[in-house]
Amino acid sequence: MALSKYSIHTQLKTKSLIVVPPPPARYSLIEWNLNNRHRERCCMDQQQLADSIIAECERVKDEIEEKTEMNKKDTDHKLEERKLDIEFNTDEIKKQRKEVCIEVDNLKTYMERIKDCLESLDKNARAICEKCIILREQRIGIDLCYDDVERELKKELEVIEGTQAMLKKALQQANEQVRRLKSTMYFMDRDLEDKSNVHKIDNYNSNLTHTSLNLSLYHGFTPLNRGNITLEEWEDFTKANIEKAAKEINSARQLRSYTDILIKQAIDDLWDQYHSVNNAFKRRTDEIKEVKTKIEIQHAEVMRQANEITRTITNLEKSISEKEGYMALAHTRLGNRAQRPGMELCKDLVEIALVNEVSELRRNLTSMQQMLAEAQASLRYLLKTQIQLEEDMNVKTNSLKIDEVDCMTLRQSMNYHAF
Repeated sequence: MALSKYSIHTQLKTKSLIVVPPPPARYSLIEWNLNNRHRERCCMDQQQLADSIIAECERVKDEIEEKTEMNKKDTDHKLEERKLDIEFNTDEIKKQRKEVCIEVDNLKTYMERIKDCLESLDKNARAICEKCIILREQRIGIDLCYDDVERELKKELEVIEGTQAMLKKALQQANEQVRRLKSTMYFMDRDLEDKSNVHKIDNYNSNLTHTSLNLSLYHGFTPLNRGNITLEEWEDFTKANIEKAAKEINSARQLRSYTDILIKQAIDDLWDQYHSVNNAFKRRTDEIKEVKTKIEIQHAEVMRQANEITRTITNLEKSISEKEGYMALAHTRLGNRAQRPGMELCKDLVEIALVNEVSELRRNLTSMQQMLAEAQASLRYLLKTQIQLEEDMNVKTNSLKIDEVDCMTLRQSMNYHAF
């Protein structure tokens, strides 16, 4: 019995095990019919669902295509409007820029006018005025005085220097205004350049279609709409540039108008002072001529009197010489009669007459010698006066030459004209 169990166990180890599947399930006819109807309903449901999905897809596709087309048309329309806005603003900026350029050229012309005016004042008017002052320092004697001419010349120099100061200030203002206009042009040029680039971009975009080449999808993480400036800010920026340009143009025009008034007023003031100086010169030369004429008359009278006194002195000397002869005659007669002898040496009428004659001659000679001395002194004074008058005439002649010839000849070349 034990042997038989062992042999059976050994046989089982040596043979492979075979798994036998269970028999298939068995369904009833009812289950078969139910399954067929279920499959049919499921198929019909799936077909209906597919039909509804297809219809919905067509509807959504058509709707999206319509919206896409409308969005594209709206975008294209806005692109065209945007291009028109850019073109309009560009035209406005260009117009304003043209006005700025014209104003810059006008201001440069005015600056040249001011420079020409300053150069003329410095090389012509101021140089002549200073030279007249230096020439009048060459007056001599009493004529070297602070008169109306010198006062008016110094006033003219002050007017010229004041005019130069105002013109230099106007030149600085014009230079600053040109700088501000150029600064405005710089910002407008930048704005025009930006708008030109934007117009090119928008024009290129307006020509693109969904079938164009070189289209690409963006898969980055940074937003494509990087703009952070609103439309109002964009419009205000362009408007601010145009308004700033208009403001600077208005300031430049006001400055040009002020410069015209300044130059005209300066020239009027210079001409007024020019005539004042010339009138002062004329009055002064008339005064000098009048004084010189009086001196010449006095000189002629002094010479006449000197000649008369000279003749008088000659006559006095001749008369004194004659009287000395009479005195010698009387003395000789008295000396001869002093030799009378004895009682003949008496004071007779002849003696008395001779003594009286000698006494009278002495008094007359003394009087005549005194008159001769006075005449000689008067002649010396007259000759001294004559020399002084001649010196005065030389002084007046020198002053007339300086004022009437030198200075007035120089002043004829002074010319103030509207630059």
